[in-house]
Amino acid sequence: MSLNTLAPRWAVPNPADDRPAAQSFLLQRVQPALTGLIDGSLSTLAPIFAVALATHQPHYAFLAGVATAIGAGVSMAFSEGLSDSGELTGRGNPYLRGAITGAGTFAGGILHTLPFLIPQYQAALTAAVITVALELVALAWIRSRFFQTGFLRSVASVSLGGVIIVTISAALGAAS
Repeated sequence: MSLNTLAPRWAVPNPADDRPAAQSFLLQRVQPALTGLIDGSLSTLAPIFAVALATHQPHYAFLAGVATAIGAGVSMAFSEGLSDSGELTGRGNPYLRGAITGAGTFAGGILHTLPFLIPQYQAALTAAVITVALELVALAWIRSRFFQTGFLRSVASVSLGGVIIVTISAALGAAS
């Protein structure tokens, strides 16, 4: 699949940028979104699962997840938006990149938080684990589709981070 077929038809090259429209689309839109989704999916696992395993109270895990997803989303929006102006790097408007990254981070964090609305602990935990697994597969698919990495390699890469984080948070949650 060529890079040009990945960009939407409305993606036009920036006159000050000699990159093709598809490459600019990847750099300015897809990459910030993927960065946010991966960060949100991984960085929020530890607090959510540590609270869930420590308290066995889905409501507390939900509150921890919402707070973490919001905090991580705001943090990543500012981090991406302030990282560079986009002029020298061609990465595009920093405010738009920040908004995309922040929204992706929030989305990645809130998805596996929502199962903790289920009041039964075991059902909520099971639904959250399934949601995390689906998130990791979706992230691998996005990496594979847009950045031409092998799907299995992408699954392994993204899952490694998830396994490390869940292992640490499970140990912390079980230790309390």
